[in-house]
Amino acid sequence: MVHIGNDWDDVLADDFQSDAYKRIRYWLKKEYAEQTIYPPMEDIFNALRYTPYHSVKAVLLGQDPYHGPGQAHGLCFSVQEGVEPPPSLKNIFKELESDLGYPPPQNGTLTKWAKQGVLMLNTTLTVRRGQANSHKNIGWTGFTDGIIRKLNDRETPIVFLLWGGNARSKKPLITNPQHLVLETVHPSPLSAFGGFFGCRHFSKCNEFLQAHGETPIDWNLNTP
Repeated sequence: MVHIGNDWDDVLADDFQSDAYKRIRYWLKKEYAEQTIYPPMEDIFNALRYTPYHSVKAVLLGQDPYHGPGQAHGLCFSVQEGVEPPPSLKNIFKELESDLGYPPPQNGTLTKWAKQGVLMLNTTLTVRRGQANSHKNIGWTGFTDGIIRKLNDRETPIVFLLWGGNARSKKPLITNPQHLVLETVHPSPLSAFGGFFGCRHFSKCNEFLQAHGETPIDWNLNTP
């Protein structure tokens, strides 16, 4: 069965034993055997591996992985080193520079954020090559809704960053009043000018964390 290698193994023990997850696993075995699926199988749960449950300070929700070759590696919005940042990620970098003054980095790998406590979770964890949303109905959304509920149960305050309609549809799962929900449109070029640019979510996240005695996130991707 799945081995994350940190406290998510205990937090999600029942979920990984559930009939619902067994159906996902059965379906994925067939898909990986017959289709080109992203990310690579060993990277599906990288968001959980990089960011243990007890370490989560912020949650950035994506929809499903990038569906082009060599892009997805298990963290929403992030691409592997050496891969051109997609348009949405470029817009994230533009807002980051506008908000905090950090110039766009040389690559689009966001593991630095994940290692600091930003859970970079897609609500659907796999996708067929070239077919966006192709796995949205195989059971992943119920599984990742469960992750959001478990984070909602945390006593330590968390910042939830909900960008776009899919992410914002998860707001009803976040009922605990000590958490902060920041929401806006998706950073896609189709919508970014409708409120993403100028949202200042990076600085607002850090202001909240500091107000609650937490170390802020170093969002600067130009330094190690």
